[in-house]
Amino acid sequence: MNVVLAVKQYVSKMIEDSGPGMKVLLMDKETTSFVSMVYTQSEILQKEVYLFERIDSTHRESMKHLKAICFLRPTKENVEYLIKELRRPKYSVYFLYFSNVISKSDVKSLAEADEQEVVAEVQEFYGDYIAVNPHVFSLNIVGCYQGRNWDPFQLSRATQGLTALLLSLKKCPMIRYQLSSDLAKRLAEGVKQVITKEYELFDFRRTEVPPLLLILDRTDDAITPLLNQWTYQAMVHEMLGINNNRIDLSRVPGISKDLKEVVLSAENDEFYANNMYLNFGEIGTNIKNLMEDFQKKKPKEQQKLESIADMKAFVENYPQFKKMSGTVSKHVTVVGELSRLVSERHLMEVSEVEQELSCQNDHSSALQNVKRLLQNQRLAELDAVRLVMLYALHYERHSSNSLQSLLADLRSRGVSERYRRLVSAVLEFGGKRVRDSDLFSPKDAVAITKQFFKGLKGVENVYTQHQPLLLETLDKLIKGKLKDNMYPYVGPSTLRDRPQDIIVFIVGGATYEEGLTVYNLNRTTPGVRIILGGTAIHNTKSFLEEVQAAGLHSRHT
Repeated sequence: MNVVLAVKQYVSKMIEDSGPGMKVLLMDKETTSFVSMVYTQSEILQKEVYLFERIDSTHRESMKHLKAICFLRPTKENVEYLIKELRRPKYSVYFLYFSNVISKSDVKSLAEADEQEVVAEVQEFYGDYIAVNPHVFSLNIVGCYQGRNWDPFQLSRATQGLTALLLSLKKCPMIRYQLSSDLAKRLAEGVKQVITKEYELFDFRRTEVPPLLLILDRTDDAITPLLNQWTYQAMVHEMLGINNNRIDLSRVPGISKDLKEVVLSAENDEFYANNMYLNFGEIGTNIKNLMEDFQKKKPKEQQKLESIADMKAFVENYPQFKKMSGTVSKHVTVVGELSRLVSERHLMEVSEVEQELSCQNDHSSALQNVKRLLQNQRLAELDAVRLVMLYALHYERHSSNSLQSLLADLRSRGVSERYRRLVSAVLEFGGKRVRDSDLFSPKDAVAITKQFFKGLKGVENVYTQHQPLLLETLDKLIKGKLKDNMYPYVGPSTLRDRPQDIIVFIVGGATYEEGLTVYNLNRTTPGVRIILGGTAIHNTKSFLEEVQAAGLHSRHT
């Protein structure tokens, strides 16, 4: 179960099936993202694809010497664009691939438009999602809630994305969902309907233990997306933002032109692949080693390039050297910027209090620490607000709750009204009234996590005590202890055996911290393979956009 590989294989097959010769890859906005997550432009160029175009671009030239590979979502707009294209074809032959199920009537309309008979093939290749890591996928949807219901358009998109994922992994699962969430239930039923309707597509070879799809709702754990992070991938997303593997560094003081936007992809960057789940301290050491390694390999031009053989050797090694030099400068820049932000925003102090708020139950100490930090004028607005949000969620019903006093502190330090309002919106979104789980009771999960992380040095530190609720949920699921009355099955049948292939999907978005949890579970639980998906992959900023878009009106102000 590897989502990066699944999408990669689809793209390779499209290019292979079109045969030899020069090709153009014609995509839409979304499929461009799907492809760019798994292939670099230079890798595709090696496969004789010399041009990348958008189907909605009005300025495409006619190039009859090129074959067109079209990879598109089967939307109404795209079908209309294709009909126009086929009536006046710009390329010699068309291979049409849709990222999801396309209706028979749309195929008929395309056939009617193809008067010049340029279409060589029409197929469905189910790469209809963003493959983030081998075990993590996203649909890049922020704003799936309308109050406590689905935005209807996004429900349809989530159903399509999830069914495509199942088809791409060749899984026909049993489905369970979080009973307390109407959104989880509706998505579970939607996926089940598609499986029933398209039963021929889902007719895969039966495995002894059927796969399991578990649908959860972000409202059950609003703590995880509010925390600062200390492992490389999660930290980069929290502080700089990762958008389809791209990081915008244009705001970094004194940044050079070629580093204004960098790509972090474990597929093409060995250092990132080896360090994405390590904590910040370890990455610092590894960057130093990378630099030293680079210095050793750096060619000493003057001494070396005396003979033709020396020059030949240098030129042969140069691409590798150039690639390494790019990797070094990129990671030194990213880690340098993270380091600057940690000290500028006092994130170690902030994070320590966040961890206390999310993992411990001492109200007076927590309140004192939050108040103390709110006095520090160097704290960023976002960090001040997230501390108050964490306090609000944890001590919502505490007899000495002092939320109003903390909101007054935010006002007096000039925090914007939007952020102050979001405190009560977050409480409305993921407060006790909504939650099924008890996020803050001392859990046996502490014992569980200790055994997971025995092998990871430095993890038992003060900044990484918190474990997402997802860990407890998955642990119960794997042990067969996840209650059917809280996480019912869709349909009459239930799973008797311990699940082996598990796909978890979080409506309202997953996080990289949960991605790390799943990565560790996959490593430490033999015979169990887990994939995590979400409507989005959130950091605190995008999570607060999600909450704001839900438009929940507070009872707390």
